[in-house]
Amino acid sequence: MSKRDYYEILGLSKGASADEIKKAYRKVAMQYHPDRNEGDKAAEEKFKEAAEAYEVLSDTNKKAQYDRFGHAGMSGAAGGGGFGGGSGMRMEDIFSNFGDVFGDDMFGSFFGGGRQGGGGRSRGSRGSNLRVKLKMSYAEIANGATKKIKVKKYIHCSTCNGSGAKDASSVQTCNTCGGSGQVRRVTSTFLGQMQTVTACPTCNGEGVSITSKCTSCKGEGRVYGEETISIDVPAGVQEGMQLSMSGKGNVGERGGAPGDLLILIEEEKHPDLTRDGNDVQYILPLSFPEVVFGTQVEVPTIDGKAKIKIPAGTQSGKIFRLKGKGFPEINSYGKGDQLVQVKVWTPQHLSEEERVALEKMKVSSNFEPGEEAKKERSFFEKIKDAFS
Repeated sequence: MSKRDYYEILGLSKGASADEIKKAYRKVAMQYHPDRNEGDKAAEEKFKEAAEAYEVLSDTNKKAQYDRFGHAGMSGAAGGGGFGGGSGMRMEDIFSNFGDVFGDDMFGSFFGGGRQGGGGRSRGSRGSNLRVKLKMSYAEIANGATKKIKVKKYIHCSTCNGSGAKDASSVQTCNTCGGSGQVRRVTSTFLGQMQTVTACPTCNGEGVSITSKCTSCKGEGRVYGEETISIDVPAGVQEGMQLSMSGKGNVGERGGAPGDLLILIEEEKHPDLTRDGNDVQYILPLSFPEVVFGTQVEVPTIDGKAKIKIPAGTQSGKIFRLKGKGFPEINSYGKGDQLVQVKVWTPQHLSEEERVALEKMKVSSNFEPGEEAKKERSFFEKIKDAFS
């Protein structure tokens, strides 16, 4: 099952500041805290999920990596495995970080006497993320590319400018929350009074109500349309890697923040080459006379063609390495190589003249496999040798 977007988990947009990330985590962690959801496994998983999201987004380096490459950029990072995804993080480890996030009066805030729950009213609801597949050729992957795609999604309603109201007089302050977007409830527990602050159920936290809806969008503040989006893809991406673009997803209702656009990379098959990590493999078919006498041939590469010299007496299976002709390492200066493996072609149909000539060569000792042929190494050993 694919991981949820970290910003989506905390109800944020990608441009959120460090303070907004901390506040959002406080809100979600308080909502799903095990002490307030005893025995609720679903709440416990959401609590862990929020902790994983905060662990990445609160770290400047991890956040930058995640913003650019999504979950794929977290492989190998400390937060990549996830608290709920087998990373081995215990609940005690999550709680140990609470002092930095909640402060020393955390329990006072939970059970009365502490600070009041903060947060102003939110405008509209955040739009959902969009996921698209983007096909890339080997040349585009090797050099990086700017791709333009048309995306069908929710966009701002031009009639009401995203407000959802027919006109300015159709927007009124919510009577339930008085425009704050929040309602407070105080309940008594054995530890004392517990105060909770939740979004107003009447206006969904917006602080206003619409008396007359926009006829174009039916009060949503958005309509279904199309947008052409330019995507800058860095060199070295791989099949299955996910990139993300902040604010390019569906627009939220009534001026709510837009979701993100998640781009799944797909590699187009190359007619001659095969990718293996950052290396490229190519099978070079040669005739028997070519390997006996030696030759010079042209082989396809990612960016065109390259000439290589085949020495006389080259054996079938021999691997030649073209250094630096592979894919670049993403976010690095390293590059893979192209490995060219020789495959001697055996003719399947012979003329009578060819058959007679081969019969004469058959009895020659030069054409009998010697001890070297018996010690011929495997394909994988040859690959290792190509890098030595």
